[in-house]
Amino acid sequence: MKTALFTGAILALICILGFIFREGFTNNGYYILALAYNRLLMGFVIGMAASKKGIIVLIRGAFLGLLVSLAFFLSTEFQDPISFTAGIIYGVIIDGVASRYSNIIIRGGQKLVKKIRGR
Repeated sequence: MKTALFTGAILALICILGFIFREGFTNNGYYILALAYNRLLMGFVIGMAASKKGIIVLIRGAFLGLLVSLAFFLSTEFQDPISFTAGIIYGVIIDGVASRYSNIIIRGGQKLVKKIRGR
């Protein structure tokens, strides 16, 4: 779950920067906030489903990315197909990272905490 949320947060930042680059920041604050929230929500939803299952990870990630991004896409009245498509791709990325690297990231984080605490 932590890995999926972290990956969703990183992709939210990338998505925000991409949107600002495409459209600018003028009067788009709530839209950008909604876009970032959508990516974090995607990380949460995929984190709830993440497990190691080979190619199923890619299909599940794309499907969940599509479902979460579709809610945002519908609310924009189909005005941002790039963000919708990116959401599907981000779903695959989040699920792939969460399924493959979660144990490595968690163990690395635990070792770092132990070093900081002096154990």
